[in-house]
Amino acid sequence: MTLCVYDTLTRRQEAFTTVEPGKVKMYCCGVTVYDYCHLGHARAYIIWDTVRRYLLWRGYAVRYVQNFTDIDDKILNRARLEHSSMEAVAEKYTEAYFEDMQRLNVMDADEYPRATHNLDGIKRLIHELEHRGYAYPAEGDVYYRVGKFTSYGKLSGRSLDDLQAGASGRVEDGESGKKENPYDFALWKGAKPGEPAWESPWGAGRPGWHIECSAMVRQSLGETIDIHCGGNDLVFPHHENEIAQSEAVTEKPLARYWLHNGMVTVNGQKMSKSLGNFTTIRDLLDGKWSLHPQAVEAMAVRLFVLQADYRKPLDFTTEAIASAQNSWQTLKEALLFGYESGDKFGWGELSDSDILVEELDKFQTAVDRDFNFPSGLAVVFELAKELRINRNLSIHEGKTETPVAQLKQKWQTLVTLMEVLGLQVQLEAENDDAQQGLTDAEIASLIEQRQAARKSRNFAEGDRIRQELQTQGISLIDSPDGLTRWYRN
Repeated sequence: MTLCVYDTLTRRQEAFTTVEPGKVKMYCCGVTVYDYCHLGHARAYIIWDTVRRYLLWRGYAVRYVQNFTDIDDKILNRARLEHSSMEAVAEKYTEAYFEDMQRLNVMDADEYPRATHNLDGIKRLIHELEHRGYAYPAEGDVYYRVGKFTSYGKLSGRSLDDLQAGASGRVEDGESGKKENPYDFALWKGAKPGEPAWESPWGAGRPGWHIECSAMVRQSLGETIDIHCGGNDLVFPHHENEIAQSEAVTEKPLARYWLHNGMVTVNGQKMSKSLGNFTTIRDLLDGKWSLHPQAVEAMAVRLFVLQADYRKPLDFTTEAIASAQNSWQTLKEALLFGYESGDKFGWGELSDSDILVEELDKFQTAVDRDFNFPSGLAVVFELAKELRINRNLSIHEGKTETPVAQLKQKWQTLVTLMEVLGLQVQLEAENDDAQQGLTDAEIASLIEQRQAARKSRNFAEGDRIRQELQTQGISLIDSPDGLTRWYRN
């Protein structure tokens, strides 16, 4: 089986081969740390985290790098609003990023380079571009000569004629008259009063946004990487400019494959604060979003993202979120079955010999088609639904319809595939602080008291005990044979 990926540059699916056999160098454009992460960030980082997990599962040694942009006009504006500093704002929202991603079970990158920590590499790259005639200084700024890079536009499909037609809308204040051509972009910005600045051969200032990623890719992963990824809003101008900067110096492809995820909408509209449909990840999870004022489980959000083709738009609606919650409940109950009943059935430890290779092959065949996680999830749900049925039979009737040995195989296969997708169930911690509920012996004693009350026709007392157990998360099942079974909710 061959993994194929859709490359934005070639506009078709390509067989996946790497610069070094068995190794993947992967760079993901990270956040500009001036605010809390929103639904668009959730989608992007869940997708690329799952791609990374899948490549690891396929046997690749993956080095995953994701940057933080900690120099930017947006950060400076937020610092003014919060009566703070650029450094304090960047640190605050960097920490918030990690909090949000941990809740979504997004693994930490192998490295998180920051623009402020890579200034020497940034200045060195600008110097090389200037030496080769691709960059020119202008009154304290330095600009990139777009017209000199003959393949400019190859990623986005834009021509220089297109750029000339729309260039006037991209000229920032104070840039008019400095540029040789209005579509040239800034590599270095001269210092402004009251803003942070660093010394350089062109005077005090700070780097432009695009040059930061080119320098950090080169510093952390080398001149040519395997996967460069991000949202499709970055195709132009950010990734287009990265290609122009890096390849003008190295004369090598910056990345073998360019992968981009689709955008997020809310009820069919672009998410924006002006439309009142904007939300952060934490507000969605905590039930503080006005459009959905109920808390949403983090794994339901992750599942919702993975159920859609990663390259297509993803629409958040109340109905879609509710459906994802229900779907996650199916997977969660299937996972809990093994944790709850494994000891009773004598399943023991997870073993590779108990995993169904045929199901793994079906999953891999599906996902190998350009990270087709929706098709891979179909295999997962097929396993989960059978396990859920048997869990309910075990709870209500004390037996299963599928042989125990087969259930163990299905459950352990499910656990393996769920780990690949980053979907996990939270189990109660086994410590004194977490064990606030009733012990098995206490439950058995209350059930005996209830049976005695019912025998003496004190049904009110029997109902009271049932309710007491219910409030402690214990459900009772009275079977026709007179026995009462129980389970923890």
